[in-house]
Amino acid sequence: MSAIPQTGGANFSSAEQAGQIGSSSDGFNDLGTNDFLSLLMEELQNQDPMNPMDNSEMIQQIGLIRDIGATDTLTKTLSNLSNSQELVTASNLIGQSITGLADDNTNVEGVVERVTVSTDTEKGKRSVKVHVGEKTMDVKNIREIQTG
Repeated sequence: MSAIPQTGGANFSSAEQAGQIGSSSDGFNDLGTNDFLSLLMEELQNQDPMNPMDNSEMIQQIGLIRDIGATDTLTKTLSNLSNSQELVTASNLIGQSITGLADDNTNVEGVVERVTVSTDTEKGKRSVKVHVGEKTMDVKNIREIQTG
């Protein structure tokens, strides 16, 4: 792969170049397939015409694009599966006696009457809650399930 020379007068410290300043997470985690394609197109447009990228490098990068796409799809599929499993698990608790920590941080013991799902669109999070009497608790806060 040919290197793209830096233009302009920007000088970065080694920490800035590594993406360690002003970022609390790994910058590569936020890159998707479209970002990768944009970078590839930018590289192709700015490559040295006297020393273009060879076919094997191009094929290797296309393979990377496919890997990224497959990984993104797998991640979404596993996330959906996990969400579905959590709802199925909570649904199976209806009529069961449980012990756990309610949303108001009090201990609750009783029979699960119903299950609700709430979605926080701002954060993109979904939570499954069980209802015991007047109390609600997240499925993750159940400590014990009594059978029979």
